[in-house]
Amino acid sequence: MHTDYDYLVIGAGPAGLQLGYYLEKHKRNYLILEAQESPGSFFLSYPRSRNLISFNKVFSIYDDPEIQLRWDWNSLLTDNYSALFRDYSKDFYPKADDMVRYLHAFAAHAALKIQYTARVVRVARGVYERFHVTLDSGAVYSSRCLVVATGFSRPYIPAIPGIELAEGYENVSMRPEDFAGQRVLIIGKGNSGFEIANTMLGTAALIHIASPRPIQLAWNSRHPGHLRAEYTRFLDTYQLKLLNSSLDGIVNQIVRRGEKLVVPFTYAHANGEWEEMAYDRIIRCTGFQFDDSIFDETCRLNLCINDRFPGMTATWESTSVANLFFAGTLMQARDYKRASSAFIDGFRYNIRTLASFLALRYHNEQLPGMIIEATSEQLTRATFQRICRTSGLWAQFGYLCDLIVVDEQQRQAYYYYELPLDYIHESQFGTHRHYYTITFEWGSWQGDVFAIERHPRSEQAHRNAFLHPIVRRFDGPRLLAEHHILEDLFGMYCSESATTVRQSNSGRDIRQYHQSEHEQPLQRFFAEHCQLIR
Repeated sequence: MHTDYDYLVIGAGPAGLQLGYYLEKHKRNYLILEAQESPGSFFLSYPRSRNLISFNKVFSIYDDPEIQLRWDWNSLLTDNYSALFRDYSKDFYPKADDMVRYLHAFAAHAALKIQYTARVVRVARGVYERFHVTLDSGAVYSSRCLVVATGFSRPYIPAIPGIELAEGYENVSMRPEDFAGQRVLIIGKGNSGFEIANTMLGTAALIHIASPRPIQLAWNSRHPGHLRAEYTRFLDTYQLKLLNSSLDGIVNQIVRRGEKLVVPFTYAHANGEWEEMAYDRIIRCTGFQFDDSIFDETCRLNLCINDRFPGMTATWESTSVANLFFAGTLMQARDYKRASSAFIDGFRYNIRTLASFLALRYHNEQLPGMIIEATSEQLTRATFQRICRTSGLWAQFGYLCDLIVVDEQQRQAYYYYELPLDYIHESQFGTHRHYYTITFEWGSWQGDVFAIERHPRSEQAHRNAFLHPIVRRFDGPRLLAEHHILEDLFGMYCSESATTVRQSNSGRDIRQYHQSEHEQPLQRFFAEHCQLIR
């Protein structure tokens, strides 16, 4: 049996399959090791309600499949858009079982090299710095590059005395009748906590959801991992006085007294108030963490963010073990609670870029991009072609960026796609005297998120709150200038693209509007910075 590879990937979830697609496409020598009998095994158990909260927007005003991916949160990437999740579910909130079927089909469609029932029990470094990966069967595989795509496989258990008396999200009953007439405390105000609360909403006598910090609603924070509207029915019962409550404070400990579980609770922002409360059941919904137990002393990992994540560089390589990379939801260690690396719609783009980094390091292949003439006209044209179509920058707002490096002597520019911002500033790119980053970012606002004051003129674009493109000019590490492109309701910023989706009977000249408010201001910005090479 062949056991030596250039690449070994641990895990055949969506991340392992996405990376496998690019390794297969480029005919790399690789193998994916999966502990279970099929891909996507996480979705056989989670979420517990069996309902996903990743949007599956099947119908769109756009025909371009690249643009449609902006609102398709479940599909993996292929070069020809040949494996879309919409072919497996039409539901706006699809079922977890639909995801399992989709991942099965994707693995077959891409002809990925996967070994199932291959549970990894040990990872070590041997001679020539190769990784040696041992399975529970005793088989040993080796590779020069190892990619861990296992996700979070171990529940995160907070250090609360008596926490062992609580039930875990991973095995608590999902039968509403099992909570009939009971007083229940749920520890954790994330989506999993509210998922469990919704299950018992019509049967429990009282439900408290507690954590040290207040609820963060996704529509306020713009982060899709914060509490989603799908799970906010509980908040109605709290604010409209049905005995249920969301508590900000500290669960000091859990003790059993007779038939009850008693919690001394210290409230936050309540002048030090505390009290004891008794419950019939306590449920831990505090999330999961990375399991590093398979790594021996020859490749011990640095951990970060309360030891829940592996530490990694801007290229998703371990900060302590060279040639060990991470893919999938683990990548969120680099943009924690900011962009979408925790989810398929975010990490699929990270993985495409990771594949390019691997090709650069191990095969001396250039990062993807194009060469254009370094004029304000060509820079503007190239930028609008990208921002009116890209789904990657849209999904990975403020984290991935396009990069334009200007060679003033050659009077040309190198346009690179979807690189982490941190990577640019930490790599050789960040030493260039003339370069631009292009990102999509949210603006800031005050007050009601549903009543934001808008500023619909280009000279006020820096005050826009909605997701919009920003172009920044750098000289080495120094930020010299930035240009905000005016927000657009349809996510289109040039006259040619905008007129294809707008239908107006107002007599307003849409093409002229986009030329004056989007295109011309950007060209003036580039002209100002390119005047030395004209």
